Amino acid sequence: MSDPTQRLPVVERAGGDPGDRSTSAAAHAPHPTLEGEGKPGRFWSARRVPAALASLVLLGGIGVLLYDIAAVRSGRPAMQWRRSLARELAERPLDDTGVLVGAGIAAALGIWLIVLAVTPGLRGILAMRRTHPDVRAGLHRDAAAMVLRDRAMEVSGVQSVRVRAKWSKVDVRAVSHFRELDDVRADLDASLGDGIRELGLASPPGLSVHVARPGKKG
Repeated sequence: MSDPTQRLPVVERAGGDPGDRSTSAAAHAPHPTLEGEGKPGRFWSARRVPAALASLVLLGGIGVLLYDIAAVRSGRPAMQWRRSLARELAERPLDDTGVLVGAGIAAALGIWLIVLAVTPGLRGILAMRRTHPDVRAGLHRDAAAMVLRDRAMEVSGVQSVRVRAKWSKVDVRAVSHFRELDDVRADLDASLGDGIRELGLASPPGLSVHVARPGKKG
């Protein structure tokens, strides 16, 4: 009597070994937030270090300039640096290399400060879902990646896993030493999808899962 069950054929991708790698990319719908709230943006960085450095430079330069002006008003000669600067500005042509280099450095610093002023920064913090209008919470990407990594290690067949949590996507690369890769990937999709939803993020990132066999030793 013949066996009524029959193994289904395996479809192999061109240029690859069957069963060596399994990849998936899943997106998760965001949870509802407060009524009338739009897409959450990133948290703004205080940028205390650039602000402190710019303030110290400006304060020092203005203080020295005011002191020199007061000294000249009282009958003393101007400082040597001020006389040299006035002479250089009066005699040196605008197309001089030193003038162009100084202007370029000043322009680059100005553009850098403008970019810092108009961009939010804090890319390492993910906005969480708001349940109260006066409270806004965030979750560090490293903490989110750690939680999802621990959850991925609980899946049967996973030997090691690396998780990178980005603003719009969670990239998971796992190594499986037993079980079918498609089965491991499906379990990771389900487990990590639930994990992302349980993080309570206002805009849950997509999920990209890559599963491979461990490399050969030697």
